Amino acid sequence: MSGPGLYMMFAEDIDQSEALRAPLRAAHIRRRAEMAAQGRVVVSGPLWDQDSGAGDYCGSLFVARFESLAEAQAWADEDPYARAGIYRRMVVRRIHTHFIATTETTT
Repeated sequence: MSGPGLYMMFAEDIDQSEALRAPLRAAHIRRRAEMAAQGRVVVSGPLWDQDSGAGDYCGSLFVARFESLAEAQAWADEDPYARAGIYRRMVVRRIHTHFIATTETTT
């Protein structure tokens, strides 16, 4: 399967990453907002490791439309958090979509 599709970036932070995230947050969000303005973003946001949605972030999730896995990987590699070594592990994969919501929800 090749050509345009949905790709996800899943990243896990190193321990105690919040101090490193804070000064880069605006640039990190700006890149994602630019893609969202192009209509390419399906979901984007930080991850918590607890239900309360409180405390420090522990990673990131990003799902967007790209032309190829190579393009998605290159975009992810240029993320300010990735470049700063905040991510312990980052995985970029193409999604073979079976179901997708047709309305946007915010939580």
